[in-house]
Amino acid sequence: MKLLRYGPAGAEKPAILDAEGQIRDISSLISDLGGDALSDASLDRIRQADISALPVVQPQRIGACIARPGKFICVGLNYADHAKETGKAPPEEPILFMKAASAVVGPNDDVEIPRGSQKTDWEVELGVVIGTRAKYVDEAQALNHVAGYCVVNDVSERAFQSERGGQWTKGKSHDTFGPTGPWLVTRDEVANPQNLALWLDVDGVRRQTGNTNTMIFGVAHLVSYISQFMTLEPGDIIATGTPPGVGMGIRPEPVFLKAGQVMTLGIEGLGEQRQTTVEARA
Repeated sequence: MKLLRYGPAGAEKPAILDAEGQIRDISSLISDLGGDALSDASLDRIRQADISALPVVQPQRIGACIARPGKFICVGLNYADHAKETGKAPPEEPILFMKAASAVVGPNDDVEIPRGSQKTDWEVELGVVIGTRAKYVDEAQALNHVAGYCVVNDVSERAFQSERGGQWTKGKSHDTFGPTGPWLVTRDEVANPQNLALWLDVDGVRRQTGNTNTMIFGVAHLVSYISQFMTLEPGDIIATGTPPGVGMGIRPEPVFLKAGQVMTLGIEGLGEQRQTTVEARA
């Protein structure tokens, strides 16, 4: 299934993309896409419903495919070529950091360039959405705790991230720095999360091309690993790292975003995003 949320920011409703590509409201089945609505039992109820009887909608806006997550966990340097372009050695264990949940926006919403920013950058990533509570799970069982997958743009301000002291979170958490969606594609429709093509363009120029088969740490390992340090709850999002081609890695001079540019990005089978960059609002 391809599940989504539509409507004005803060007032989104849950929906499903049917076999004909129409968006149908599923508010009669679940209140929102988050929490217990992501359990296997809840998703099975949606599968068993007569989707053709549900109302077709034509929304002006698609929201983030998950209602505000409790945790937005990111994995750094999880592609060897990306680590190389940043001048760092591939990690021996997953590098974890947090992105503020308030950064989450819809897949086609504007992305703000923060005040004082000189190094705002792009990162297409596979997002993993937790469906059932995971604590100390084995790698062999890890994917059973996944509700599905989505596209994430892990927008980053590199100076805030690396030149202002402390951890990476301050460079990752500006409002709008977490476009998510358009769809939550349930795990039964993703035969192998380690074989998905990713891409990102800026103003029509291809900047990133990759495949999840080059991850250093795969999805099952990440879910198991993270669950050793914190309990993963339904609706939590894991952004699994980005392939090479980010702005900071461009040579001979890095290239960063400015207001008025357009990012388009996507992952095989998971849909596409499109964002325009704007100056930060108050």
